Amino acid sequence: MLELIVGIDIGGTSTKFGLVDTSGKVLMHSSIATDNPDIEGYIGELTTAVKRAVDDIGESVELLGVGIGAPNGNYRKGTIEDAPNLPWSGTIPLADMLEKQFNIPTKLTNDANAAAMGEMMFGGAKGMRDFIAITLGTGLGSGFVANGELIQGHDGHAGELGHIAYKIGGGRLCKCGKKGCLETYVSATGLKRTVYKLLADHHMDSELKRYSFDELNTKMVADAALNGDKVAKEAFDYTGKVLGAKLADAVGHTSPEAIFIMGGLAKAGDLIFKPTIKHFEKNLLHIFQGKIKILPSELDSTHTPIIGAASLILEDIKNQKVVPA
Repeated sequence: MLELIVGIDIGGTSTKFGLVDTSGKVLMHSSIATDNPDIEGYIGELTTAVKRAVDDIGESVELLGVGIGAPNGNYRKGTIEDAPNLPWSGTIPLADMLEKQFNIPTKLTNDANAAAMGEMMFGGAKGMRDFIAITLGTGLGSGFVANGELIQGHDGHAGELGHIAYKIGGGRLCKCGKKGCLETYVSATGLKRTVYKLLADHHMDSELKRYSFDELNTKMVADAALNGDKVAKEAFDYTGKVLGAKLADAVGHTSPEAIFIMGGLAKAGDLIFKPTIKHFEKNLLHIFQGKIKILPSELDSTHTPIIGAASLILEDIKNQKVVPA
């Protein structure tokens, strides 16, 4: 019998899911929209889609558990709490709701924490006991691993680097309601905001002028930068400068061996990594300089969130907290 784990990544636009074997291989993956404002209806759609995927495997399957990564996910409670990019308000007991549908162990955590778990079990952090994972998508997520354990915090919300203040007492408005949050400067959305601020403030010529804010994406900015566009290049340099400086601050908390950067913005390669590393080393306390690597994820970027979510169950199996029948 084929033993599989369901890995689910809940995003603001779509929910990606896949069936993952115990070696971390994704055997199939698919998605549904996350736009159903009725949480019961959404759970029904997701359950139906996952069960259909299991049937499509074409052989006998035993599901060992369900792992979920979600914005504002609380590992200790299995809840999503006041996630600004999702269509449900308040506290959603999502892990309990899905566990009732599948009748198997179900774990939920912050999506960046799930990515950190996946990197530790199957990626470049394998064998590392101290590292930080940074996800750069619509926002900025982070997961901290210290002494081989994911740091959850007393309330399940540890590791929110995206909402530390980059600008004190002002700055860009964040969806969380605060101003000056790091993710408003360092994320796919933050990069676009920087592009338009440069265009507005400096009247620089740029091929990016022809795109509206909604049309523009990270790849377009990267392509423009590689073609020599000054606005695009400056936007990446500024984003890397901010990220490098704030990662240097983060090092002081856990003294990691490495920091892994993943997500859509990381696909820009040297455009984001070079300025980040430069300003990271420049801002580090001297006792840390030259000791800490900044690296891209070694997981398949298409499947990183799914593998990360499934790793919640795989970690429990490894530690014999979940014992397959």
